[in-house]
Amino acid sequence: MSFLERMKNEILIADGAMGTLLYSYGTDCCFEELNISQADQIQQIHKAYIHAGANLIQTNSYAANYIKLQRYGLEDNVKDINTAAVRNARKAAGKDSYVVGTIGGIRGMKPNMVVLEEIKRSFREQLYCLLLEGVDGILLETYYDIEELENVLQIVRKETELPIIAQVSLHEVGVLQDQTPISKAIERLENLGADVVGLNCRLGPHHMLETLEDIPLPNRAYLSAYPNASIPAYTDGKFHYEGDPNYFRQSAKAFRNQGVRLIGGCCGTTPDHIQAFASELKGLPPISEKLIKKREQIRISDGNLPVREYTPLEDIVKMRSSVIVELDPPKHLNTAKFFEGVKAFKEIGIDAITLADNSLATPRICNSALGYRVKKEIGMRPLVHITCRDRNIIGLQSHLMGLHTLGLYDVLALTGDPARVGDFPGASSVYDLSSFELIKMIKQFNEGISVSGKHLQEQSVFSVGAAFNPNVRSIEKAVQRLEKKISYGADYFVSQPVFSEKKLLEIHAAVKHLERPIYIGIMPLTGSKNTEFLHNEVPGIKISEEIRSRMANLKDDPVNAAREGVAIAKSLIDAACELFNGIYLITPFMRFDLTAELALYAHEVSAKITRRNENAKISIN
Repeated sequence: MSFLERMKNEILIADGAMGTLLYSYGTDCCFEELNISQADQIQQIHKAYIHAGANLIQTNSYAANYIKLQRYGLEDNVKDINTAAVRNARKAAGKDSYVVGTIGGIRGMKPNMVVLEEIKRSFREQLYCLLLEGVDGILLETYYDIEELENVLQIVRKETELPIIAQVSLHEVGVLQDQTPISKAIERLENLGADVVGLNCRLGPHHMLETLEDIPLPNRAYLSAYPNASIPAYTDGKFHYEGDPNYFRQSAKAFRNQGVRLIGGCCGTTPDHIQAFASELKGLPPISEKLIKKREQIRISDGNLPVREYTPLEDIVKMRSSVIVELDPPKHLNTAKFFEGVKAFKEIGIDAITLADNSLATPRICNSALGYRVKKEIGMRPLVHITCRDRNIIGLQSHLMGLHTLGLYDVLALTGDPARVGDFPGASSVYDLSSFELIKMIKQFNEGISVSGKHLQEQSVFSVGAAFNPNVRSIEKAVQRLEKKISYGADYFVSQPVFSEKKLLEIHAAVKHLERPIYIGIMPLTGSKNTEFLHNEVPGIKISEEIRSRMANLKDDPVNAAREGVAIAKSLIDAACELFNGIYLITPFMRFDLTAELALYAHEVSAKITRRNENAKISIN
């Protein structure tokens, strides 16, 4: 009799964590490889769970796929590891317990880091290895991304008639990270052929039971639940769980009353936790009817969005010529010169001060703090850069919530220069997200939803700029990145500095089909050393031989070298204003006198072009 047939009239007990036990024994390596090198140890863990009362155990193959084994250089051992995983479980189970082949999810909080087609190829390889060894079913567990789970579930259903257990993992009660309600996700998985559907990992009994209250009994499939033991603690460099098995005993009947027919454990659980479930549920039949608790729906903002004091930049630059200026936050605590520059730009009438986020991985005053002062004290629009380098997902979400609270709604989403290029080369670069995912995250905030799928109870109104590097060999590939950023929600683009009129023409031809406006970056050169540094050492910047030669001729004359740099920038402004509405001036070394002169010049050139075009229209009419 299959375990699925037994579940018609029984509540089955599954096993608990494998990795947690191995970690507690001091094993901190590829747990799946231990199927080969420490087969006896793996079998003993399986036997401990069976002795505790488990009817169904899973193979130690959660991450035994090509993609995850690559981390250890074991990608060519997929077959051997999965084969050993099934044989170890079979040897431990004998005839008393069922063995399901486990395949874990790959995507997590960063669903787009691994291409779906790559996941499917890796999945098929692992699936075939498990099926060839004769498992009693397939367990798909710890899937945060419903798209991934639906795709791999369809593959399994096509390849076998064995029972399939499909389990999602949640960051928040009742909802997946893409905002799919759990009841809808369970229904979709059942319709795609899953025989058992449920939850595992991330949540302990309390929140998992709260989530199960939203889930009706499936029409055909059965419900499962594998809660974590507790929230993990971190002491002396190690994670550990402190969940009390008696707490599991106390919650066992509550799981049964929510319709669960397969119950096991995930992270932090041990044979003691499984024994607690088994002893409490022994002899109890599953329920066949269930009342669904109506959860109060959270309303987001009631349609009352924060009031923006000004028109978004992307609308301004679509309507008319626009100049924005970057002024780096100081590397020290003296802000006098910085605010002197801001006031100068205020008088000129530029549209925004852009504030870099520790550019070149060098620590500077927090740009959101300066941005708030720029807005409140001087009345200038701050455009705050946000990089993925210095903050993990937690920090990024907190930062966005802070910017929203401060009323700083204009942001530029960037990946950020790696830490190794800055003042602290030993510092860690985080990169939990790429710029693409950061753009998506910010846009999700505008819908009132956090990155984990949680309701924020208000909607933000961020205007999201994105970076554009045209100084590459293939402008077509650079434009493809722009198109991808647009698909993620970018409202406009700000380019790296351009030092060639020919490049400006090339850019215009390549981007004219895009519906998003572009601010063209222009940076005045200050001398030959500065020119050579930018050309040779700064990513994304290339300067022509002709300009480098002009600056080199003045290497011993700093005053005239700076004037030459301004002259070069003016000629680029002449060309850029003919092609683009947006000019982005980058201030070198706090020389705001140079960028102020260029900003005035850009206004003059744009005004002349506007008058010329208006006169042309009049003459035509």
